[in-house]
Amino acid sequence: MHQELEQIVVEVNKVVKGKDGVIRKALAAILAGGHVLLEDIPGVGKTTLAMVLGKAMELSCKRMQFTPDVLPSDIVGFTMYNSATGEFAYKKGAVFCNLFLADELNRTSSKTQAALLEVMEEAKVTVDGVSYPLSPPFTVIATENPFGSSGTQLLPESQLDRFLICLSMGYPSHDAALAILKGSVGQGLDRVESVITVNRLMELRAQTENLYTDDRIHEYIVNLAEETRKEPRIALGVSPRGSIALLKMARAMAMMRGGDYVVPEDVLSVIDDVWKHRILLNAHARAEGLDVSDMIMRITERIHAV
Repeated sequence: MHQELEQIVVEVNKVVKGKDGVIRKALAAILAGGHVLLEDIPGVGKTTLAMVLGKAMELSCKRMQFTPDVLPSDIVGFTMYNSATGEFAYKKGAVFCNLFLADELNRTSSKTQAALLEVMEEAKVTVDGVSYPLSPPFTVIATENPFGSSGTQLLPESQLDRFLICLSMGYPSHDAALAILKGSVGQGLDRVESVITVNRLMELRAQTENLYTDDRIHEYIVNLAEETRKEPRIALGVSPRGSIALLKMARAMAMMRGGDYVVPEDVLSVIDDVWKHRILLNAHARAEGLDVSDMIMRITERIHAV
């Protein structure tokens, strides 16, 4: 393991117990410069994970609870008239930070959700025809409640495609649940120490982006993506953005393990997390009782690295 990245995992584990795999993948997504969607029931530590990751990397964090009355201007900001100067002044919105925690994103209106599209893709916001860039690094960690929960609505495919990975926390193990109940975890955010600075994170991102990737890995990822488009039980296959996302995460996972290059195992370790929210099954697949993870597994069994 990369020493600094492993130490971040250790610090996060002081508060978030029993979720080592989720922690590593969320950290890898930040390392890859992507955004994270955490989908699960309330109360399993999604928000805590985001806040602890931010503290371990000295990221400026802001949190917004996405309720139906949240407006796009709350997120991106707005211009208002200054009577003293006789001019309009721009007031920054909540996204001007390094790590923006969008809590329960699927409880707000589609118009408010759409306000995040530009900033997630281009790290800038446009208000009244004027663009305002955000200072890097910028990451969105969004949580959503399972569809069907009170007040929720499905996120559109265009919104889902902006997230590099989709993770699920799940219930804690028996031992972790006991530790939470005894109060030894969950209240220890003040015990988390910063491991790296923002500048060091940017250096690690650059190293990750430049990590050697053989053309055979590129070929492997493209073959996997093309198979999702050929599979008759898949209504919507993986887009080119999805292929790029898988490559970014594979590089980040290689960096996490301290490797000098990407191997097929790095691709396979995250393919489900990167693609499961980008693929739609048709009625035949659902009638057979299949889910997206089943289809991804079948595709990886058919397509092998060259």
